[in-house]
Amino acid sequence: MRSNLLTYPLAVGALLCLAPKALPQNAASQFVNLFNGRDLSGWVNVNTDPDTWSVKDGLLVCTGRPIGVMRSEKQYENFILHIEWMHLEPGGNSGVFVWSNAVPGEKNRLPDGVEVQMLELDWIKLNTRNGVAPHPGYVTGELFGVGGVKTVPDNPRGERSMSPENRCLPRGQWNTYDVVAVDGVIKLAINGKFVNGISRSTQKRGYLCLESEGAPIHFRNIRILELPPGMEIPKEQ
Repeated sequence: MRSNLLTYPLAVGALLCLAPKALPQNAASQFVNLFNGRDLSGWVNVNTDPDTWSVKDGLLVCTGRPIGVMRSEKQYENFILHIEWMHLEPGGNSGVFVWSNAVPGEKNRLPDGVEVQMLELDWIKLNTRNGVAPHPGYVTGELFGVGGVKTVPDNPRGERSMSPENRCLPRGQWNTYDVVAVDGVIKLAINGKFVNGISRSTQKRGYLCLESEGAPIHFRNIRILELPPGMEIPKEQ
């Protein structure tokens, strides 16, 4: 797949709506691969085992155990992220954290930031209790602040933002997320359509973290386009 703006027209369209003058000159050549398909260069294991993350047949493979994350080498503020993922087991759980400090929590082993949820569709069935099923929006790219990070949801489900349309494909099939993150606003496209977002994030810069959360998951085609920084707003005295 070519790393150019034509590859991600929806993400670029959302960016133009958010910040119409933000695209750098010659932006088409500035998407950068965050995963080279050969090794784990560019990533730092935070609190998982040495064999939790590996590369096989050009794919980034996560065993899901133990719970924890692997982070990018550098921090990002404004960007477009393209990432493809595939669960292998019913009800698999994972995600990518953006704007994270990558410091694990003492209890849940996961860092702060804004989580972009990646759940396999059978999660609903497997977590139904006494005939009561979780809200179906939970598995379709929910966005929410964690570790003290606050956001304003576009499609509220409590403090979380759910997708009103189920766009995710089940295990064994690849899903594509395009994440546009600009000045505390995030817009998420799932498999070719923008369906969710948050705004007014209290944290707007940090690492990207891939999540290991109990089930194997594969990733591929992880690319990022960095955008100009936002304006610093002075705090009230």
